[in-house]
Amino acid sequence: MANIKSAKKRILQTRKKTEFNRIIKSRVRTKIKKIFSLIKTKSKDDAKLNFLSFESDISKAMSKGVFKKNTASRLVSRLSKKVKNLK
Repeated sequence: MANIKSAKKRILQTRKKTEFNRIIKSRVRTKIKKIFSLIKTKSKDDAKLNFLSFESDISKAMSKGVFKKNTASRLVSRLSKKVKNLK
């Protein structure tokens, strides 16, 4: 355990940020799984609606620094491709 006050503060801040990032990443992963299940059932309208929600969530996460720009872009691109190819 840290002895210096600033080091103790950094430990608390790191815990708080880690918990926040974990919650956001979990939410994004859940939405990805939901979209994939909708793609399997071939319900295009529901998949599109969930994709729009996913896209806004991942852009918020990117702006907060949870995901890097290219990672977020790659996830959005791959999912949008799958949703668009639904017939």
